[in-house]
Amino acid sequence: MAVKEILDQRVIDLNMKVTNKDEVLRHLAGLLKEAGYIDNLEGYLKDVYLRECEGITGIGNHVAIPHGKSDSVGKVGIAVGRTEHMIEWESYDGEPSYLFFLFAVPSDSEGAKDHLRLISELAGKLGNNGTLEKLQTAKSYEELLKAFS
Repeated sequence: MAVKEILDQRVIDLNMKVTNKDEVLRHLAGLLKEAGYIDNLEGYLKDVYLRECEGITGIGNHVAIPHGKSDSVGKVGIAVGRTEHMIEWESYDGEPSYLFFLFAVPSDSEGAKDHLRLISELAGKLGNNGTLEKLQTAKSYEELLKAFS
């Protein structure tokens, strides 16, 4: 399972109109719910917030990868969002974020393995300045996919 293989146009919003962290998480989780990745929105958000309390998910360069394993997840997915304005987010470089990858992963052991593989792959891609720039400027789902090629 690779990031590019599970990107789903239904859970990508490159023009999010949100103003804070809670709105980012609720908006992206709502997309996951509408697309059938999660069955219980509030249960999933509770698990994401539990993970947020455990440590920083802002990885720097204005990117955050909030995540959390949850029994509310029926299918592995990643919601992708981008905002026009910076959103305050705890990050390793102390900077806010505007590009978000919200992981939806089941809490079973297979889900945990998928979770680690996907986060590792995404972190590797985000560590490449060329890929990061393409993700930060993508105007469409197709351009987002190309950035992961």
